[in-house]
Amino acid sequence: MADETVLIRPVITEKSARLARENQYVFLISPDANKIQVADAVERIFKVKVTGIRVMNREGKRKRRGAHWHRRQATKRAIVTLAKGQTIDTAALA
Repeated sequence: MADETVLIRPVITEKSARLARENQYVFLISPDANKIQVADAVERIFKVKVTGIRVMNREGKRKRRGAHWHRRQATKRAIVTLAKGQTIDTAALA
């Protein structure tokens, strides 16, 4: 799997901004990507050393529009921990 297809986009939220101060960055990833592929992609794209990966599958929420029920798309996210002293420029990601 190519690096561009593993990492879809960064997740920019209040929680991800707080995690960035602790050298952790959140990315939306491909549903069939694994931790090894995510670590390789982050290291190649951003030229940093990854020390840890946590992955979570988030089920889509059920929402109602009028008389019909719909489900939002499920997502897969990765929280990437970098080595001490290394950062990713989050302003360039947004």
